Amino acid sequence: MVPTDGTPADKSWYTHEPLYLQWKEWNCKSECRYHCMMERENERTELGLPPVKYHGKWPLKRASVFQEPLSAALSALTLVVQFNGWLSFFLLLYYKLPLRPETHKTYYEYTGLWHIYGLLAMNSWFWSAIYHSCDTVWTEKLHFSSAAAFLGYSLILTILRTLNLSLAFVTTHILYLNFYQLDKGLNMKVCTVISIAQCILWALWAGVVSVFLDAYDIPPRWGYVDGRAICLAVAIPLSYLWWSFAKEDAEMRTSAITKKTR
Repeated sequence: MVPTDGTPADKSWYTHEPLYLQWKEWNCKSECRYHCMMERENERTELGLPPVKYHGKWPLKRASVFQEPLSAALSALTLVVQFNGWLSFFLLLYYKLPLRPETHKTYYEYTGLWHIYGLLAMNSWFWSAIYHSCDTVWTEKLHFSSAAAFLGYSLILTILRTLNLSLAFVTTHILYLNFYQLDKGLNMKVCTVISIAQCILWALWAGVVSVFLDAYDIPPRWGYVDGRAICLAVAIPLSYLWWSFAKEDAEMRTSAITKKTR
């Protein structure tokens, strides 16, 4: 860039841009890509052609300083739901349910695991909102890393919580066979049910993943709504239901444990 007085500039063109452009890394190259993409898509729309991907992504319209406004707003709303769910879970455990008199800790044995889940969930959705507002190298890395950590921990939490129930059932069945009655017919039925349940769960998992991936890659509509935004919208009620389950589970387990201690 050359100033009007004819003297060479001691800074690059990029540093002369407004701060919000510097932060979002919207430079000459990125601006050219975006406006050329929008012009090309307008031409395709007039010809009745469907949208295509550019640099591996669907063309989405900006809104002010937000790169993907709808996805950013939905991510922020999910963040609010996650925070509200974690806060209500915290208040339920420490201010509404009874605590252990000797240690003043909760009776619910999964309290710590759910607190970690809440922190990872809020961190993941925070960076999701930032990433959809500003798609740069570092926001992309933070978003994907946070999402992987959150989903990986969610799987671990699910296994730990459900395994407690499945282990109790299997242990009871084994004790029944060895110390009460060796019922081969019953054992065959139990093993058959477990096998069928396993096949159904794997089939449902594969189907859900397939549907999710197909929905995630839906071309944009009206310049703002795409498959990613749809999936983010679905995450809002699911987050609410998930924390509702956590609170009901905490109430049920606390009630069961306190009855045993009386």
